[in-house]
Amino acid sequence: MPTPDTIPHRLLEQAKLRPSGPAYYEKTDGSWSVTSWRDYAATVRTCARALIALGFAPKSAIAILGFNRPEWVLCDLAAMMAGGAPAGIYTSCSPEQIKYIVSHSEAPIILVENQSQLAKVLEVRSQLPSLRHIVLMRGASVTPSDTAAGILTWEQFLAKASETPDSIVDERLAALEPDGLATLIYTSGTTGPPKGVMLSHDNLAWTAHMLSGIGSGVDTDVSLSYLPLAHIAEQMATIANPVTVGSSVYFAESLEKIADNLKDARPTVFFGVPRIWEKFHAALSGKLGQLTGTKAKLVAWARSVNTKVNNLKDKSAPIPFALDLQYKLAAKLVMNKLKAAMGFDRGRWLISGAAPIAADVLEFFHSIDLPIREIYGQSEDCGPTSSNLPNTTRIGTVGVALPGLEVKIAEDGEILVRGPNVFLGYYKDAQATDESVLVDTAGRWLRTGDLGAFDTDGYLSITGRKKEIIITAGGKNIAPKNIEAALKQSPLIGEAVVIGDRRKYLTALVTLADGAGAPDTVRAAVQAQVDVVNKSLSRVEQVKRFSILARPFGIETGELTPTLKIKRKVVSEKYAAEIDAMYSGQEAAE
Repeated sequence: MPTPDTIPHRLLEQAKLRPSGPAYYEKTDGSWSVTSWRDYAATVRTCARALIALGFAPKSAIAILGFNRPEWVLCDLAAMMAGGAPAGIYTSCSPEQIKYIVSHSEAPIILVENQSQLAKVLEVRSQLPSLRHIVLMRGASVTPSDTAAGILTWEQFLAKASETPDSIVDERLAALEPDGLATLIYTSGTTGPPKGVMLSHDNLAWTAHMLSGIGSGVDTDVSLSYLPLAHIAEQMATIANPVTVGSSVYFAESLEKIADNLKDARPTVFFGVPRIWEKFHAALSGKLGQLTGTKAKLVAWARSVNTKVNNLKDKSAPIPFALDLQYKLAAKLVMNKLKAAMGFDRGRWLISGAAPIAADVLEFFHSIDLPIREIYGQSEDCGPTSSNLPNTTRIGTVGVALPGLEVKIAEDGEILVRGPNVFLGYYKDAQATDESVLVDTAGRWLRTGDLGAFDTDGYLSITGRKKEIIITAGGKNIAPKNIEAALKQSPLIGEAVVIGDRRKYLTALVTLADGAGAPDTVRAAVQAQVDVVNKSLSRVEQVKRFSILARPFGIETGELTPTLKIKRKVVSEKYAAEIDAMYSGQEAAE
């Protein structure tokens, strides 16, 4: 009987291929320590045995609540190895949200990072009859009452492994089925309660193999794990892809220390959501804008050269000899130092995804010789649907359909995807699955919920969200995302949410970027950006009024998902008074 090709099996294979090679790094006592592939695989096996000792049965789930740490990944892989599935929970989740996911997944075990997260679990534990064990990550202290409540330290958890023979793990591994459940990805809930996206072993294994095939991962790569591991993009970047190719991962200390950790890790591959790249852009453009004299002219020249070269590279066009010489000189005089200061001196594959990113941000990074490839996808197809690639990039699009996938546009403009990475369905939600999957003679198509269009060369552009289409009082259908993206091209504006469903005209709620300026000068500057955007829009698409909110949107305050997407329903409810004010008075009557 052939050995199944799953992510846990690939982990064991890496331990044989490169036993002493670096698998992951973590900061302990002020310095980075490395774990080999041999020890990585051995600890996953130990965790699997410990889970089984705690009664973890095949097809069970383990909930995981914490920031990116080795324990997160070890238990994720151990759950798969033991025949079950991990169910990640965002660290920003409230006790009620934690209760929902643990209850919905029927997880008998939850892994928790620290005391503050433990407190949230304990607040709702009495309402979770399926939850039998709580395991703490390393460094989390326990009180006598915690011990009495059956809460295990990491060391106590690992000690449980002695109760399970290694042969049991081998049996569980051998029994894994390609179409069996491998992981549960709970959506971040922009439109309602989270849904459990069921991804199979085949989904994960095929996607990781496909990504390595297009060059996004090789064994010499280094990445930095910092985005929420409850999200499929970070699971692919931290777990599935490195395990497939044998590359190394640095675990960030915290979100606050990303800048320092980047300089330490010097990643070759880096995935960022648009907000991350926007912050880099704002900081760098601000510093470069302060240069004067010869330095300013030198940087402007270098950026101009880089823009020309990267635009040619994007088209697979030859670079003229003279321009290539200038490019190498610009690197030596300016760009190598700039990249090293950021920690991107080894960066070869920089990616943006999970939400739209403004073209001017991408163009800026082209000019400093750090081209960013925009990727598009969703949890329901393991993350990637299309991508811009080196030598095949078109700014303003999300690239071409990835190898092995079929992507087409339905009659109503919705993007449909078919391929080996399309999910099994939503856990315990047949109705939602039926609504998200179109079955025809060609097979199962994922209804993405996104609206899009292909150009003549096969590059895909996202034009909006199907469920976010604004239908004005006059019956006009308007996609707000493009208008919002245009407004956000101003460095003054942090977020913009266009309002107008069943209204006579469009308005916008605006938050300001950090250090936006004095209040008495802000409104005129925002109005100027609105005026610029309106010139490129039809009359019905133009923003007639806007309201500047007193504070930025946040995850903790409920307006943003953990992946920094806008929760439109929450925003509309929370700022109802501001919205109503924009539709009152003489202007509304007009």
